[in-house]
Amino acid sequence: MMITKIFSPAETSQAAEEIKLGELVAFPTETVYGLGADATNEQAVKRVYLAKGRPSDNPLIVTVSSPEMAADYIADYGEYGRELIRTFWPGPLTIVFKIKTGSLSSVVTGGLTTAAFRMPENETTRKMIAEAGVPIVGPSANSSGKPSPTTAQHVFHDMEGKIAGILDDGPTKVGVESTIIDLSTSKPAVLRPGGITPQQIEAVIGCSVDASQHKVGAKETPKAPGMKYKHYAPAAQVLIVAPNDWQQALDWAGKQDEKIGVMALTKTLNTSIPKNVVTYDMGGDLASATHRLFDGLRYFDNEQKVNWILACSFEEKGLGAAYMNRLKKSSGDSYFEPQA
Repeated sequence: MMITKIFSPAETSQAAEEIKLGELVAFPTETVYGLGADATNEQAVKRVYLAKGRPSDNPLIVTVSSPEMAADYIADYGEYGRELIRTFWPGPLTIVFKIKTGSLSSVVTGGLTTAAFRMPENETTRKMIAEAGVPIVGPSANSSGKPSPTTAQHVFHDMEGKIAGILDDGPTKVGVESTIIDLSTSKPAVLRPGGITPQQIEAVIGCSVDASQHKVGAKETPKAPGMKYKHYAPAAQVLIVAPNDWQQALDWAGKQDEKIGVMALTKTLNTSIPKNVVTYDMGGDLASATHRLFDGLRYFDNEQKVNWILACSFEEKGLGAAYMNRLKKSSGDSYFEPQA
């Protein structure tokens, strides 16, 4: 079995060397950890799909160290591309552009004429990419369908023996993946909500964006990750709990013969908790809960082995839209339903 090395932030050159050799290296961003491979090396990219168990029609984000690196592949910036790059890069915004014919393998693009590009905020990762001298693909560094990794330990749990190394720069800051906006069509459209809200984008480009998140059919190839397949799902069934339903949810949990996990705000946990319930504190507000969401799901999956997970919900606006997008996918859109 391959030995998976842990690289410190001072060892970006060693991590970059592995990338140049066609190996896979997980890397930190401000959102979640990504799984990196040379985006120009078709065989290396194929191994990313294999390591993750990822469907081959699920395209990969191309992660760059600078706007200039992305420019080698982008055919058309559209009306708003350069302004969004100036405003939000480096940062948690991924942009779908039309690409130059033949500039990227169909293994990266899923056979589309577009690709999604991102320049992460994390300086350690940008340094590694610059030292490798090539853009890298960057899907989340987890087994496909499972909660995304926000620490190097999460990555190691899923990828030990499957990849050459992990560039460890501590826990991520945002906790959910980047916003993806499509600029390859006439009207800008948010394909996946994230840390940058539609309102922030609209303020920059001066027009409205389509935030309806078009559903992808079974035979369609999605333009971006997270649009088609089940994501973020732990082994236990997740139930979303509305803010006013927590007392009934805890009463229900206490009557079960099974081990129940509860992911809730601190104020919710400052109450009587049944003995069969294990808690995970999501902090005091939406930003904290978003940062801790995937860590909480993994805590119950990997350490506590619960049968059910009850999780707090928020209004679906701003960052709440990104949080609820991930939570709905992890639960299969299942809610706790109070008994009348």
